[in-house]
Amino acid sequence: MKKVALTGLVGICVMGSAAQARQQQPVPEATPIGKAQDCIQINQIMESRVRSDRIIRLTGKKWVRNTLPYSCPSLGFEEKFSYQTSTSQLCSVDTIAVLHSMGGGLQEGAHCGLGTFQPVELQKMPHK
Repeated sequence: MKKVALTGLVGICVMGSAAQARQQQPVPEATPIGKAQDCIQINQIMESRVRSDRIIRLTGKKWVRNTLPYSCPSLGFEEKFSYQTSTSQLCSVDTIAVLHSMGGGLQEGAHCGLGTFQPVELQKMPHK
């Protein structure tokens, strides 16, 4: 089985947690385009961004939003997760595990089911 860890925003926030930093930055709206898919190819995932306990955005050549059917405890706070699959695809029948930073390492937390993968177009944010 393949086990892969995907993290949301990467870096260190000096003034507080990554979740606090994200809340200070406006999040562009995502408009669904096309039909939702049950699976996406793992090799097409270049980046992930956790937006809440239910919403993850994945990107490769395009953005894809996965809205989990149920809230996943601590996902929005921790902003990182892992998954296991025995295929080259990540599918709506798969689960993710929230990763908690503990003692210099990562520990799995809640396991949560994925939803379908909806291609989206991000709206441009106005400059301030």
